[in-house]
Amino acid sequence: MASPRTVLLSAAPGIPLLGPSGASAHLRGVAEALRPHAVVTARRADHRGIHGAVSVPVVELGVPAWPSWLGSWREYNEIRLARRIARAAISLEPQLVWERHSLYSDAGWKVHAATGARLVLEVNAPLVEERRRYEGIKLRSLSEQWEREVLLAAPEIIAVSGWLASWLRSLGCRNVRHVPNGVSPRRGDREAARKRLGLEGKFVIGFLGSMKPWHGVEELPRLLDQIPDAVGLSVGAGPVAVSHERLRCMGQVDEAQTADLVAAMDIGLAPYAPDAPPWFCPLKILAYRAQGTPVVAADIGDCRLLTGDGGTVGPEFVGAIEAWRGKRAPAWVRSWATVVDEALAVG
Repeated sequence: MASPRTVLLSAAPGIPLLGPSGASAHLRGVAEALRPHAVVTARRADHRGIHGAVSVPVVELGVPAWPSWLGSWREYNEIRLARRIARAAISLEPQLVWERHSLYSDAGWKVHAATGARLVLEVNAPLVEERRRYEGIKLRSLSEQWEREVLLAAPEIIAVSGWLASWLRSLGCRNVRHVPNGVSPRRGDREAARKRLGLEGKFVIGFLGSMKPWHGVEELPRLLDQIPDAVGLSVGAGPVAVSHERLRCMGQVDEAQTADLVAAMDIGLAPYAPDAPPWFCPLKILAYRAQGTPVVAADIGDCRLLTGDGGTVGPEFVGAIEAWRGKRAPAWVRSWATVVDEALAVG
């Protein structure tokens, strides 16, 4: 049987397909595994440059500029953008639509209604609450009504975390399934990376991810103070800057280098702050486990579920780090192909 003609939709202006964030990496992973006829997106890349690559066709709609002093015009601009994405997707005559849920987008539903295509809505966060918490929101009442109507209308919903699945069901959404995130199956070269960086014989505590305030990267220098023979290795970039005399900051690197650097770590940290949102599914834990790097994580979100036998979850980081000294965890790869297969298994 031939594969259905598939379109992947992402209307979020802040999540370019080739962006540096975990959200963009997630979008690329789904695109490569889903192999759609096209990815219809607001942006291919933005001012942060091009990161990663995809081997599928991309339809980029662009994001019209808006002056900041117009305030709520931003929200209306996003609504207009979603309409354009819907029209572009309808013209491709898809049989299957996978949409990354975006605030003010009902593009997937419009394509489903116009073409009869199967619609799978992937939900990564309660978007009104996320925007209220981290960016501010101008049209709260409109936003809440919009999100609720889109979620209730979706015939199939994929929730990336257990918290999200419970929240969606509490709203009355139908056919909600918990399908955690995935990771690239690329295998890193641990020995070569450690030799290249002069880390042979060192005890390396690492952190991977965007340096956002609630990600807890500030724990890394504090842990280095408590473990005097350890060396720190951070991979990624973001608004929070940390420093220490035994910390090496690699910044944003490509996916092949990331796999090598994560493999070079003896411990991978996921030290989320207590005020971190509970709805996320941490890509960094999946990346650590794919390389057999033991994980030490805070007990929040899906950390406990994903860590499994590959690490330790709890508040006492130093003891957990020392318990893993000299050990490797079983390598475990949850691929994006597995994610897509699970998502599409039930109609």
